[in-house]
Amino acid sequence: MKKIITSILMCTALVMSAQHMGNFNSKVADMDISRANIATSMGNGAAYGNQYAQQYVNLQPSNVLQIKLRSLYNVDATDYTAVFNIVQVGKTAEETTKLMNDKIEIVKKDLKSNGFQGQFSLDMISFVPQYEIEVTKKLFSKTYTEVPVGFELQQNLLISYKKDSDFQKILTACGKAEVYNLVKVDYYVKNLEAIYENLQNKLLEEVSKKKAYYEKLGFKMEDYNVMMADKKYYHTPKDFYKSYLAAENISMESLKNQKNVTSVRKPTSYYYDPIPYNGYDIVVNAAITKPVIQLGMDLSLQYNLKPIEKKPEPKPAPVKTPDPKVYVVSPNGPIDIKQIPNN
Repeated sequence: MKKIITSILMCTALVMSAQHMGNFNSKVADMDISRANIATSMGNGAAYGNQYAQQYVNLQPSNVLQIKLRSLYNVDATDYTAVFNIVQVGKTAEETTKLMNDKIEIVKKDLKSNGFQGQFSLDMISFVPQYEIEVTKKLFSKTYTEVPVGFELQQNLLISYKKDSDFQKILTACGKAEVYNLVKVDYYVKNLEAIYENLQNKLLEEVSKKKAYYEKLGFKMEDYNVMMADKKYYHTPKDFYKSYLAAENISMESLKNQKNVTSVRKPTSYYYDPIPYNGYDIVVNAAITKPVIQLGMDLSLQYNLKPIEKKPEPKPAPVKTPDPKVYVVSPNGPIDIKQIPNN
């Protein structure tokens, strides 16, 4: 009996732990969700999607040394800008602009009354008249004429804020003013240069470790010429949202049994899928609890052996030109020197 209870508890624990995988993973396993939206991610995220496990490849030794490093920095945004699109129509231009201004003032007053310290700005999109066809009947004909019947004003309201918690206040205020079209939220970070400099220093530390490792293997780094390439990138959360359809497929049993099937709207679900860490040598602030800005730097170094310098062959000693001479001694004692030609 104890063994049976223990087995039941173990199975229950496994089921409970499996719940943490989320609705997306369970639907994928059952193949009950649309794969079209999964395959095509939004923004630039497709370039950084999760990779399938690769098969082991035998290493190929080479006399070319390579150091390839990738670094990633997760940083919380310091400033945000929410963009709302507002479309207003009216019978006259004055009425249209007044209705638009009233909506914006409702948003501003509600936020300021709650201690909001952000900034507001407007982006003018369009202001155009609306037309209808007026039919004029005559005795033997009809005339169709376009006449203005109103105006349409479209503007973007940009609200800048610093606290992530202020976004709920903004949504509440916009809801009271019947402003519902949230276009996007932009993320910004201060001290961008300092963050990149931090990544550079960490990359240099890794390069020093790699070079020390090669030295221990017997390679003398001074015997190599180096070539390098690097790049850096900056990604905001909107680049890495993916979508899927969390819905079961229609059961064919209902059709076979002639039961009524009522189709319903199946909402598309979205989730934040940041750059995965596989393949990265350096990850700063790896544990993230909300969408963040992801900064990265990649560095590639290639070391090629320096060509062997050939020592110059010693030049032969110059051949001395002979200088033959003849000494003639006379009977009286004087010596006469005669030069003999070389040829």
